[in-house]
Amino acid sequence: MKITTSLFEAYIKCPTKCWLRFTGESATGNAYAEWVQSQTESYYAAAMQRLRSEVAQDECAIAPSQESLKTAEWRLGLDVDATSQNLETRVHAVERVPSEGRGKPAQFIPTRFVFTNKLGKDEKLLLAFDTFVLSEILGRGIGLGKSLSHSSDLIS
Repeated sequence: MKITTSLFEAYIKCPTKCWLRFTGESATGNAYAEWVQSQTESYYAAAMQRLRSEVAQDECAIAPSQESLKTAEWRLGLDVDATSQNLETRVHAVERVPSEGRGKPAQFIPTRFVFTNKLGKDEKLLLAFDTFVLSEILGRGIGLGKSLSHSSDLIS
Protein backbone atom coordinates (compact mmCIF):
# COMPACT_ATOMS: atom_id res chain seq x y z
CA MET A 1 0.00 0.00 0.00
CA LYS A 2 1.36 3.40 -0.98
CA ILE A 3 0.64 6.20 1.49
CA THR A 4 0.17 9.41 -0.46
CA THR A 5 -0.35 12.98 0.67
CA SER A 6 -3.99 12.68 -0.34
CA LEU A 7 -4.52 9.59 1.83
CA PHE A 8 -2.59 11.09 4.74
CA GLU A 9 -4.62 14.31 4.55
CA ALA A 10 -7.87 12.35 4.42
CA TYR A 11 -6.79 10.30 7.46
CA ILE A 12 -5.98 13.45 9.44
CA LYS A 13 -9.51 14.70 8.80
CA CYS A 14 -11.35 11.37 9.13
CA PRO A 15 -10.11 7.74 9.06
CA THR A 16 -13.29 6.69 7.27
CA LYS A 17 -12.68 9.26 4.54
CA CYS A 18 -9.17 7.82 4.14
CA TRP A 19 -10.55 4.29 3.78
CA LEU A 20 -13.10 5.41 1.20
CA ARG A 21 -10.40 7.16 -0.84
CA PHE A 22 -8.15 4.11 -0.58
CA THR A 23 -10.90 1.79 -1.84
CA GLY A 24 -11.67 4.12 -4.75
CA GLU A 25 -15.03 5.47 -3.65
CA SER A 26 -15.91 8.59 -5.57
CA ALA A 27 -16.60 11.73 -3.58
CA THR A 28 -20.14 13.05 -3.45
CA GLY A 29 -20.83 16.69 -4.32
CA ASN A 30 -19.71 18.89 -1.47
CA ALA A 31 -19.77 22.57 -2.42
CA TYR A 32 -17.52 23.65 0.44
CA ALA A 33 -14.90 20.97 -0.26
CA GLU A 34 -14.90 21.96 -3.94
CA TRP A 35 -14.47 25.63 -2.99
CA VAL A 36 -11.55 24.79 -0.67
CA GLN A 37 -9.93 22.73 -3.45
CA SER A 38 -10.36 25.62 -5.88
CA GLN A 39 -8.84 28.12 -3.43
CA THR A 40 -5.96 25.76 -2.67
CA GLU A 41 -5.13 25.30 -6.35
CA SER A 42 -5.40 29.03 -7.05
CA TYR A 43 -3.12 29.94 -4.14
CA TYR A 44 -0.67 27.18 -5.12
CA ALA A 45 -0.35 28.61 -8.65
CA ALA A 46 0.09 32.18 -7.37
CA ALA A 47 2.67 31.16 -4.75
CA MET A 48 4.69 29.16 -7.30
CA GLN A 49 4.68 32.14 -9.66
CA ARG A 50 5.79 34.50 -6.89
CA LEU A 51 8.65 32.23 -5.80
CA ARG A 52 9.78 31.78 -9.41
CA SER A 53 9.94 35.55 -9.85
CA GLU A 54 12.16 35.93 -6.77
CA VAL A 55 14.85 33.49 -7.96
CA ALA A 56 17.08 33.67 -11.02
CA GLN A 57 15.86 31.36 -13.77
CA ASP A 58 19.06 29.28 -13.78
CA GLU A 59 18.73 28.71 -10.00
CA CYS A 60 15.17 27.37 -10.20
CA ALA A 61 14.17 23.83 -11.21
CA ILE A 62 10.59 22.95 -12.03
CA ALA A 63 9.71 19.35 -11.14
CA PRO A 64 13.34 18.23 -10.65
CA SER A 65 13.93 14.51 -10.75
CA GLN A 66 14.21 12.69 -7.46
CA GLU A 67 17.64 11.40 -8.46
CA SER A 68 18.94 14.98 -8.81
CA LEU A 69 18.11 15.90 -5.21
CA LYS A 70 21.44 14.76 -3.78
CA THR A 71 23.49 16.39 -6.54
CA ALA A 72 21.27 19.44 -7.07
CA GLU A 73 22.80 22.67 -8.29
CA TRP A 74 19.54 24.62 -8.15
CA ARG A 75 18.61 26.91 -5.27
CA LEU A 76 14.86 26.38 -5.52
CA GLY A 77 12.99 23.28 -6.66
CA LEU A 78 9.28 23.64 -7.34
CA ASP A 79 6.72 20.86 -7.55
CA VAL A 80 9.08 18.11 -6.37
CA ASP A 81 7.74 14.57 -6.59
CA ALA A 82 9.14 12.51 -3.72
CA THR A 83 8.68 8.75 -3.35
CA SER A 84 10.34 6.55 -0.75
CA GLN A 85 9.41 2.91 -0.26
CA ASN A 86 5.64 3.10 0.36
CA LEU A 87 5.42 6.89 0.85
CA GLU A 88 4.65 9.43 -1.85
CA THR A 89 4.23 13.20 -1.77
CA ARG A 90 4.55 16.25 -3.95
CA VAL A 91 6.57 18.86 -2.10
CA HIS A 92 5.39 22.28 -3.20
CA ALA A 93 8.86 23.83 -3.00
CA VAL A 94 12.29 22.82 -1.75
CA GLU A 95 14.94 25.40 -0.98
CA ARG A 96 18.52 24.15 -1.21
CA VAL A 97 20.93 26.00 1.05
CA PRO A 98 24.56 25.34 0.05
CA SER A 99 26.79 23.65 2.61
CA GLU A 100 28.69 25.78 5.06
CA GLY A 101 31.93 23.92 4.65
CA ARG A 102 33.82 21.29 2.78
CA GLY A 103 32.42 17.81 3.23
CA LYS A 104 29.12 19.03 4.68
CA PRO A 105 25.94 18.34 2.72
CA ALA A 106 23.60 21.07 1.52
CA GLN A 107 20.54 21.72 3.64
CA PHE A 108 17.08 21.21 2.13
CA ILE A 109 14.06 23.13 3.41
CA PRO A 110 10.65 21.93 2.19
CA THR A 111 7.87 24.50 1.83
CA ARG A 112 4.12 23.92 1.71
CA PHE A 113 1.67 26.53 0.38
CA VAL A 114 -1.45 27.04 2.52
CA PHE A 115 -4.23 29.34 1.31
CA THR A 116 -5.80 29.88 4.74
CA ASN A 117 -4.77 32.76 6.98
CA LYS A 118 -4.00 30.53 9.93
CA LEU A 119 -1.92 27.38 10.00
CA GLY A 120 -3.63 24.57 11.80
CA LYS A 121 -2.57 21.17 13.03
CA ASP A 122 -3.48 19.56 9.70
CA GLU A 123 -1.21 21.85 7.68
CA LYS A 124 1.66 21.31 10.10
CA LEU A 125 1.23 17.53 9.88
CA LEU A 126 1.20 17.67 6.07
CA LEU A 127 4.44 19.68 6.13
CA ALA A 128 5.90 17.11 8.53
CA PHE A 129 4.87 14.34 6.12
CA ASP A 130 6.60 16.15 3.22
CA THR A 131 9.69 16.62 5.37
CA PHE A 132 9.75 12.98 6.45
CA VAL A 133 9.49 11.63 2.89
CA LEU A 134 12.17 14.05 1.69
CA SER A 135 14.49 13.04 4.55
CA GLU A 136 13.96 9.35 3.67
CA ILE A 137 15.06 10.04 0.09
CA LEU A 138 18.11 12.04 1.14
CA GLY A 139 19.08 9.60 3.88
CA ARG A 140 19.46 12.33 6.49
CA GLY A 141 17.30 14.37 8.80
CA ILE A 142 15.72 17.66 7.85
CA GLY A 143 15.24 19.99 10.78
CA LEU A 144 13.28 22.81 9.20
CA GLY A 145 10.19 23.22 7.07
CA LYS A 146 8.25 26.31 6.00
CA SER A 147 4.65 27.12 5.25
CA LEU A 148 3.69 30.00 3.02
CA SER A 149 0.21 31.42 3.65
CA HIS A 150 -1.93 34.47 2.79
CA SER A 151 -1.59 36.14 6.18
CA SER A 152 2.17 35.96 6.41
CA ASP A 153 4.87 35.59 3.85
CA LEU A 154 6.73 32.91 5.74
CA ILE A 155 6.06 30.81 8.80
CA SER A 156 8.55 28.26 10.04
